[in-house]
Amino acid sequence: MLFASVTLAALAVLLAWPVPVLLAKAHWPTRSPGIALLLWQAIAISGGLSMIGSLVTFGLIPFGGSLLQGLAQLPQLLAEGPLPAGTGLIHIFALSSAALLAAHLVLNLIVTVTRTERQRRRHRSLVELLSTPLPDRPGAPIHIIDSPAPVAYCLPGARTVTVLSEGLVALLDPPQLEAVIAHERAHLRQQHHILLVAFQSWRSSLPWFPIATRAQVAVSLLVEILADDQSRRHTDAETLAGAIALVGSAETNALTTNATQFVESSAALASERSAVSMRVDRLVHPEPQLPLAERVLILVAAAVLLAVPLVLLLAS
Repeated sequence: MLFASVTLAALAVLLAWPVPVLLAKAHWPTRSPGIALLLWQAIAISGGLSMIGSLVTFGLIPFGGSLLQGLAQLPQLLAEGPLPAGTGLIHIFALSSAALLAAHLVLNLIVTVTRTERQRRRHRSLVELLSTPLPDRPGAPIHIIDSPAPVAYCLPGARTVTVLSEGLVALLDPPQLEAVIAHERAHLRQQHHILLVAFQSWRSSLPWFPIATRAQVAVSLLVEILADDQSRRHTDAETLAGAIALVGSAETNALTTNATQFVESSAALASERSAVSMRVDRLVHPEPQLPLAERVLILVAAAVLLAVPLVLLLAS
């Protein structure tokens, strides 16, 4: 099991720093955002399995010749003793760390999902109370809130709602408004909130881990790009690009005002401007998606990333 532990540790290190950094800096994800999202998920899952698996396989070395044998003997030996010869504090520490890390990740995911769903229900109740439904609209209900800020978002769940502000309706012309509505409905249709909550949980569970933040930012941009692509099926690229630019400009102006009071707003301002600029440029100067051979290669790489830690664990 020592070989499996060392290999899993090496894989965890690769997936914790160089691989996500290279992916976040790459240009190709904007050309094939769906495949890029699959790769990000494979990196996150494989990285977590590798971290925990490395600790487990190392800690179980004195308990048996294989992972399954060690796991089968571990409860009885811990409860009744004696511990196998060669068991040291470092093995107990590795097993304890694996258990704590796994519990921390799972509990944080449960807390994040529960909190997010509670906030959505509360927000939906406020929207229904303080907004005006837009009549004669097919599909998910659209509500208009009385706010001068140009705002558009969706609330997923059993009763999905698309929310627009008076400021947004006044800012955009009818074709641009339809493009924004199609964009928000694409988020609902493709269930982007599930993916966003998962990466939000990863970030909140490892706040000291810069790659978790980088991954969340990259995934957030990719789901926006996917929604842009869906919106383009209902409108032309120039109309959607104009709507994104207008709304993005108004939002960054608000952040600029707040930046005089909050230093950290400068980072949000730069990130927002960069994302808006990238989305607009992608629509105005479209590039073809990756060739089929490259897309297949990336999918194979994602599958390999998921398979390697599982194979190492089962074979150890």
